[in-house]
Amino acid sequence: SMVSTQSTGTQNDARLDISARGVWSPMEKTFFDIRVFNSRAPTNIGKTLKSALVHHEKEKKRGYNARVLKVEKASFTPLIFSTSGIMGNEAERFYRQLATMLAVKSRQSYPDAIRYIRQRLSFCLLKTTIVSLRGFRGKKPVSHSKSQDINLLYY
Repeated sequence: SMVSTQSTGTQNDARLDISARGVWSPMEKTFFDIRVFNSRAPTNIGKTLKSALVHHEKEKKRGYNARVLKVEKASFTPLIFSTSGIMGNEAERFYRQLATMLAVKSRQSYPDAIRYIRQRLSFCLLKTTIVSLRGFRGKKPVSHSKSQDINLLYY
């Protein structure tokens, strides 16, 4: 069957942010696309935070889900965050799964694993917000031309 081009990102520049194997099931490849949005932006005024999160998740799924399922033969998970650190449902589900896997692999408790992940997320969102407000002032980022798979399975 063909992938609908009306609602699917098929342009040459339509790329997803991250891919990983073994997140939802062993050896299954999952693609992730990240969006951080400002809930106080004019386009989000009049929406509750929950409805804005759902809107952005649906928009990402409409743009990528069909292509990932049909062409890549993989799963797709949009990771949506507000600049205040609130996660969409899919991101929350992913972070719970990641914390479970991290706790097992590192032999630490689930609460410690989820706390560590949320602290890292908070600092990343803070950095993203600061960069968007004042601009990037460091060295140019290194261009990575090759994609790298990260296997979350342990042997």
